[in-house]
Amino acid sequence: MPVEQVQVPKAGESITEATLNRWFKPDGAFVKADEPLFEMGTDKASQEVVAPASGVVKHLVAEGATVAIGAVVAQIDTDAKAPADLSGGRKPPVPASAPKSEAIASPAAQRVLAEAGVKADDVKGTGRDGRVTKEDAVAASAKPTSPPPAPPAKPQAAGRVTREAMSPIRKRIAARLLESQTTTATLTTFNEADMTAIQDLRAKYNEKFEKKYGAKIGFMSVFVKAAVAALKAFPLVNARIDGTDIVHQHFYDIGVAVSTEKGLMVPVLRGADQMGFADIEKEIGVLAKKARDGKIAVADLEGGTFTITNGGIFGSMMSTPILNPPQVAILGMHSIQKRPVAINDEVVIRPMMYLALSYDHRLIDGREAVQFLVRIKECVENPERILFEI
Repeated sequence: MPVEQVQVPKAGESITEATLNRWFKPDGAFVKADEPLFEMGTDKASQEVVAPASGVVKHLVAEGATVAIGAVVAQIDTDAKAPADLSGGRKPPVPASAPKSEAIASPAAQRVLAEAGVKADDVKGTGRDGRVTKEDAVAASAKPTSPPPAPPAKPQAAGRVTREAMSPIRKRIAARLLESQTTTATLTTFNEADMTAIQDLRAKYNEKFEKKYGAKIGFMSVFVKAAVAALKAFPLVNARIDGTDIVHQHFYDIGVAVSTEKGLMVPVLRGADQMGFADIEKEIGVLAKKARDGKIAVADLEGGTFTITNGGIFGSMMSTPILNPPQVAILGMHSIQKRPVAINDEVVIRPMMYLALSYDHRLIDGREAVQFLVRIKECVENPERILFEI
């Protein structure tokens, strides 16, 4: 019988395996071509994988299993005929009392309903074949429910501790972080920046800037432009290691870390050197929303040459960020604190931010790392250097 093999698709640069989070179609069910078949997850994102052909599906891998990229996880018997209700015939009548299955809800809709404590059975789907779409779920979640949903079951307790299984994406994040620590020679150098100039610029021009461009002047756009200037001055920080070769990258795709409910994601600003401050602020907003809404694509997350993470939004004063291989450096921003500093032999109070640069010592020497971070500091303290590229 003709059989179509279902493989795990490529999930991005340097990713060699993924987790099969769940099947959308049970074993032995009929699936139509391009219909969602299963959800796979990596340390970067989750994505739906559609059926390559129509037929009866046979599972070869169980939910929760770790699978290699390219591995065959299912087979589709393409000779199998579709049931009458799927092949064009009239659907058999369904008793009014027949309950709906949550399987008819799309993955995005299931997440929205789960967060709102609403059952898919109670939502009328407007999608194909009565499928509950995300829009249906959002509309249903906005309606008051009575009585309130029961709280989810707590993990089984054993004395004074509880135990629960890691989510697939958390397991992948843990594995990737450990890999970063064991496959790179990571060091961190620190400095601090006086944020007075940036704060003054924001206070003076933010209202006009927002009115003209529809975006506020943020700290991140300044740091992105400062990073590009420093990467141009120290191109080795923008390179990567491939075996025993150094790959010099003559483009500036800057990753900006975004915190989501599923963990940290790093969407990438493509061609950041060609973007203005307004373009950067707008694009960061778009990518951050996609990440938090669970709509981020693998293509949005791969291929960065350098990463910036801002622990300061959570109140962190100092940290040592972990490298995002194959990148060889990452910049950590932190919270702004007013501190006494000496300027022109006088002690004054200034808004100061600690900066941290973690780097792979296999490729970058300490002198270059320190000078790179000093260039970041100089650009942040003197934004005109970025404007005039000096």
